[in-house]
Amino acid sequence: MKYFYFSFFLAFVGVIGAFFIGGWSGAYICTLLAILEISLSFDNAVVNAKTLSQMTPIWQERFFVFGLPIAVFGMRLVFPIIIVAIAANLGIFETLNLAINDPDLYHKHLSTNKVQIYMFGGAFLLMVALNFFFDEKEILWIKPLESNPFLNTIKKIPAINVFVASSIGILIIYFSGEQSHAIAYFSAIFLYLGLKIFDKYFGSNGVKNGLSGFLYLEVLDASFSFDGVIGAFAMSENIFIIMLGLGIGAMFVRSFTIFMVRRQTLKAFKYLEHGANYAILALAIIMFVDIFYEVGEIITGTVSLAFILAAFVCSLVAKKYENKQI
Repeated sequence: MKYFYFSFFLAFVGVIGAFFIGGWSGAYICTLLAILEISLSFDNAVVNAKTLSQMTPIWQERFFVFGLPIAVFGMRLVFPIIIVAIAANLGIFETLNLAINDPDLYHKHLSTNKVQIYMFGGAFLLMVALNFFFDEKEILWIKPLESNPFLNTIKKIPAINVFVASSIGILIIYFSGEQSHAIAYFSAIFLYLGLKIFDKYFGSNGVKNGLSGFLYLEVLDASFSFDGVIGAFAMSENIFIIMLGLGIGAMFVRSFTIFMVRRQTLKAFKYLEHGANYAILALAIIMFVDIFYEVGEIITGTVSLAFILAAFVCSLVAKKYENKQI
């Protein structure tokens, strides 16, 4: 429980703050948003833990210290404001004033550009999932999907993940009828590859380069937060209540990450990483579907949580079976 003390403290302070902003209704919505963020991003915590376990202790600490304000204030408040400012050709402070005094218009501008946001976030998450499934693994969870003649053949092709992701992107852009979406989609692929190249040449002995790992985790966190930030307006139009609710959820996700790194949970529950990557792949697909048809956050959160729970239960069963064999 010690890993969650600070999260519970911030949750208490955040809900109190939401109460002063919007009364009991504000406090209630803040709590719901926190729960929504946790359900949407629990798979994020698992992937974060995997990446952090490959980083040096000093960069792990930097992620926990500096990553939190970036996650809470950067991705849940500043980043959406920057998107609206660029799209509406407004200044940052003008956009902030719009978000405070005219939330309907602010939300309208944000929703207008959600397709580009989903294209970027979905493409980055897709690259993360494809990199996992096309990589050689000693541990397999759903063997017919993870190890079959077709997959075993194509995973030997160089840069097959880039080819598949690019092909999917071209199809989505074709059916959406908006070539401008290509910039957002392929920017995410370019960024993912850039971080991988940086890590390959500056990491050493299986330890990830601290800076590239930190940037990778922040972009990953942003990709997970996109749908939550946009969907939060269905519950509240107050950007500060939204920031508090999603920020509390982000803090609990960080706590789960710390817990899994310190307790080496991924080693104890060997299928958790698999479940997280299935959830990431599902989230990427949902983001792409959201471009054409609206998908509720409840469905997204339920799908993600279902994969994580299934992987957890399967890990427990496998662990008991292995202990009996000893």
